[in-house]
This record gives sequence, structure tokens and C-alpha cells, in this order.
Amino acid sequence: MALPLTEPDAAPSERQGLEEFLEYFRQVLRRKAEGLSADDLCRTVASSTLTIGGIIKHLTLVEESWFVEVLQGRDLGEPWASVDWTAEPDWDFDSAAGSSADELLAAHERSCVLSREILAEVDDLDTLSVRGDSNGVRFNVRWILVHLIEEYARHAGHADLLREAIDGTTGD
Repeated sequence: MALPLTEPDAAPSERQGLEEFLEYFRQVLRRKAEGLSADDLCRTVASSTLTIGGIIKHLTLVEESWFVEVLQGRDLGEPWASVDWTAEPDWDFDSAAGSSADELLAAHERSCVLSREILAEVDDLDTLSVRGDSNGVRFNVRWILVHLIEEYARHAGHADLLREAIDGTTGD
């Protein structure tokens, strides 16, 4: 049985549309892991090293990085804080191997809940992040939401191809 998928409103306000599309792609991604074993979650296709489990763990990091680290300016907690990102730049993708769908999805949901809570505290989409890029350029909340939608949409497409190769499942 597929997890519920909530379509974005056809005539939303700007903020509502951004939040609903982000939620939509969060749901699409999570559906790709439904019913998969730990082995299936780390299965690769062709020459790519991407896995559905790795994508979920990566997007768990993306949620926390953008909302906690960039928007709020706080340091990330575990498991991210102790990673040597210079030595292991793809740790988020690679470390998902052996994790169950329940473990990965629970961690992802915790990150999404935290992101929603942080976002709920922001009244204005023009609010700038505490931290910026390497040049000190700060991001407004609107940009962060659009970026997350793009990140999820891209990886949902990857997960679509992976899932089809694993067991033939297609669609949202």
C-alpha cells in the first residue's frame, strides 16, 4: 500500500505553494523506499553509485543543513557533526548501506519535522539566513525553499529510475 500523496493546491499563495511542493516531493521520495529491503535500498543501477537509501540519507542531511546550519546558523548534530567531510565527501550517500527503510525514513521524518518547525517560526520569505555561502552571500527563505524543491525533484527522478530497475515499480 502506497504512502499517501498530497497534491499541491492549484491556486496557492506563494508561501503555500512553495511549502506544498516541498512536501509533495518529500512524499514522492519516501514512497520510493516503501516495501524495500535493506539490500534493495543499497542496490545500484548501471555505473551509478546512487542508491535509494543513499538519496534518503542525503536529503536528511540537506534538510538539516539548510534549515539548522544555514538558516539558523547552528552547528549540525550527530551523525553529521563527527563526519570528516574532507576525507568522506559522500558519507551521507555511502553510509546508508545496511540501514533499513524504517531507520532511514524515521531519520528523514525527524529532519522534516524539525525543518517544518523552523520554517513555521519564519514570518517573511525575505528573511535572510544567518550563514551564507563561501563568499558570505546569505540566502532568503524563498531561495532555500526553491532550492530544496529542486533538490528533492532531482533526486526523486533518480529514485524513480532506481526503483523501476529494482522491482519494476513506476509512478509517483
